[in-house]
Amino acid sequence: MLLLRCPLLLLLLLPLNSRPQKLPTRDEELFQMQIRDKSFFHDSSVIPDGAEISSYLFRDTPKRYFFVVEEDNTPLAVTVTPCDAPLEWKLSVQELPEEVSGEGSGDPEPLEQQKQQQITNEEGTELFSYKGNDVEYFVSSSSPSGLYQLDLLSTEKDTHFKVYATTTPESDQPYPELPYDPRIDVTSLGRTTVTLAWKPSPTASLLRQPIQYCIVINKEHNFKSLCAVEAKLSSDDAFMMAPKPGLDFSPFDFAHFGFPADNNSGKERGFLKSSKFGRQTSPKLRVDLHRVCIGNKNIFTVSDLKPDTQYYFDMFAVNTNTNMSTAYVGTFARTKEEAKQKTIELKDGKVTDVFIKRKGAKFLRFAPVSSHQKVTFSIHSCLDAVQIQVRRDGKLLLSQSVEGVRQFQLRGKAKAKYLIRLKGSKKGASMLKILATTRPNKQSFPSLPEDTRIKAFDKLRTCSSVTVAWLGTQERNKFCIYKREVDDNYNEEQKKREQNQCLGPDTRKKSEKVLCKYFHSQNIQKAVTTETIRGLQPGKSYLLDVYVIGHGGHSVKYQSKLVKTRKFC
Repeated sequence: MLLLRCPLLLLLLLPLNSRPQKLPTRDEELFQMQIRDKSFFHDSSVIPDGAEISSYLFRDTPKRYFFVVEEDNTPLAVTVTPCDAPLEWKLSVQELPEEVSGEGSGDPEPLEQQKQQQITNEEGTELFSYKGNDVEYFVSSSSPSGLYQLDLLSTEKDTHFKVYATTTPESDQPYPELPYDPRIDVTSLGRTTVTLAWKPSPTASLLRQPIQYCIVINKEHNFKSLCAVEAKLSSDDAFMMAPKPGLDFSPFDFAHFGFPADNNSGKERGFLKSSKFGRQTSPKLRVDLHRVCIGNKNIFTVSDLKPDTQYYFDMFAVNTNTNMSTAYVGTFARTKEEAKQKTIELKDGKVTDVFIKRKGAKFLRFAPVSSHQKVTFSIHSCLDAVQIQVRRDGKLLLSQSVEGVRQFQLRGKAKAKYLIRLKGSKKGASMLKILATTRPNKQSFPSLPEDTRIKAFDKLRTCSSVTVAWLGTQERNKFCIYKREVDDNYNEEQKKREQNQCLGPDTRKKSEKVLCKYFHSQNIQKAVTTETIRGLQPGKSYLLDVYVIGHGGHSVKYQSKLVKTRKFC
């Protein structure tokens, strides 16, 4: 009534003409010590009683395992779990010898000879066979005594698998039991979220054994075992710790399940953040398969998914005492479509103001009325850089990051329609001005030098004046300079918040205006102008702004400059 353990291997492999042996009963204390030592059964052909073993099959190379059941009418359960490939397996039994002939004298045969003799004997009676990738069981409440053989074969590829066998299935129960309805229900579906619910395992609710639930999310297919999931993940990957109470895990941050992944798994909740206990994921990991263990709750919301995308969800109940698991019936769901955004129509030669939420996007359409050889897009990003994409009749023509003022000239086409996609900054909301025109001379935004900083000359500072300089261009433009007194504790962070380049001189007080002048130079190397600002107070701080105003009346602000007059002269 027991399966053979490693200390019994010699007895199993004794030749049939040796003297009869009574196999010992299970020494529970010794057995528990042995199964804690994983190397004890490593690469062994013996299946231990009541412990799950993991092993490996090479393609088209069969593997055979043995165990002995001593007495008739013994309960028996055998479970085979394929991991990443289908298996063919067969369980058979042959009778144990009751008596043998001969005196048993002389030297014993070598171990390998004994083993070969046993294996080449009759194959025995087949009890069960299976071919596939399901977790499959052989269960019998009354099995005959005998030598049992488990033969396994993988014809598809090299693969991992697990085997568990026991002669005490009623008392062992290492695998969590599934509820009467083992399905996962989708209780709520949104554009980026899916809420799942399932009935608890009776192993937890009735037997009070420690059970935790592990969710697997991917975009390819459902999995039939946690072993299959592990085979798909990097060997360096591991279960994540359960989220804090009240916080659900967000598997796709996207960057990603779109989903690739910017991962700060210890700080943000995101799907691409599956790794060893909060550690950042390796770039080698598959980004379309993720798992997380969530403790013993039985409702969970997966967030930060992609709209209009099909995902597969699997749930595994894991007995934390045995680390053995049972799969619920997986499900799948498609997230709702992204709400269609209103497309802004651009008019030829007219500036349009656009506001974009943080990480948001806006779509614009430009359909010239007349035929045209070229089309010009002028963009003025007021705050941080924005991304622009331009498609003509579905074909991508332009994809760029824009900061400050940029102009793009594209080849035209009769009756063409242009779709512009503007994507905002991750830092915060974005504002910009955009102009589309088929008239090449239509320049609403002034041209800018590459460097829009204002330089202050420290040696020329006095108690009542400061001297500054800035670059111009070859195009004749109007420049206006403004000053504003600020507190001594005014810092760069405050200055940054006021860097909206789209706010023009019309938003300033008249008392802040210093002067306006026209300036340009055909020699770009000499396109520099200086100005001394007088009438300032000793020891005071001032914020200086320079605006360049184009022919169409639109202005662009240079980077603000904080200066301070001398306190003593």
